[in-house]
Amino acid sequence: MESLLRKNSREHLRAHQKDGVLYFTFPILDAMPFLIHGFSSRIGGVSENEFSSMNLSFTRGDVPERVDENFHRIADAVGFPYEKMVFSHQTHTTNVRVVTKEDCGRGYLRERDYQDVDGLITNEPGVVLSTFYADCVPLYFVDPVHRAIGLSHSGWRGTVNDIAGATVRKMQEAFGTVPADLIAAIGPSICQDCYEVSEDVIDQFRARYPESVWQFLFVEKKADNGQQKITWPDEDRKNAEIQKKYRLNIWEACRQNLLRAGVQEKNIQITDLCTCCNPDIFFSHRASHGKRGNLAGFLAVKS
Repeated sequence: MESLLRKNSREHLRAHQKDGVLYFTFPILDAMPFLIHGFSSRIGGVSENEFSSMNLSFTRGDVPERVDENFHRIADAVGFPYEKMVFSHQTHTTNVRVVTKEDCGRGYLRERDYQDVDGLITNEPGVVLSTFYADCVPLYFVDPVHRAIGLSHSGWRGTVNDIAGATVRKMQEAFGTVPADLIAAIGPSICQDCYEVSEDVIDQFRARYPESVWQFLFVEKKADNGQQKITWPDEDRKNAEIQKKYRLNIWEACRQNLLRAGVQEKNIQITDLCTCCNPDIFFSHRASHGKRGNLAGFLAVKS
């Protein structure tokens, strides 16, 4: 088993290996026997170079036949039929789509008839919700009362615009979900130590979150002189302005969104694995400077 750098002394995610494929599950979701779920690693596939080896993206320049084999391998490891996957179409929105058995294979075996969808929900057994990552946050939602599920992609834009809350509301509308019944998990993604953002991003978080939680969401990054200069294209404007940099805790921002949506604190489990801290285990956009494949999250109600 490859070594993992964890952010907490307590293990929040479980590592599994089958036929060389490494993937992860949440104990809080493992406790529900009607579920199938997992989050992939970059271990156990057939892709090469920057896509090595379990790349789950057809759109980043990898050989399609290798990506197809990777999907077969991860499906077999996690334990679901590959033809039952339904893919998101991620563009950093807060759009959430209800999917059914009629959607199985969309994005993989056949074209999607939708776009701009960062969240998927269903209450139909056998439908495998599938979303994709390389530092952004996977959000898992399970309603054990109605046996309904959701899986959403939350980058900083999706987080500040509250795709977590949008997913909860969509499940309420579609399935009668009571937010207090929901079990939620925040999956492997970039941690605060690695996630540097500019002040214009932080200004959006200031506008959307109460001041009482700012200390938990972001901290200013101090350079040697406490400031970081921007170099402007126009020679006359070089270093004319000062741009502060911050470290953003996107895990805590997602947790705050879940709490505001009515999910109970005891029902939320947060990753202890950062994608950027573990670049040999996970694809990380930051760590690789964009030269990478994709990870994937999967969630289904057993048939």
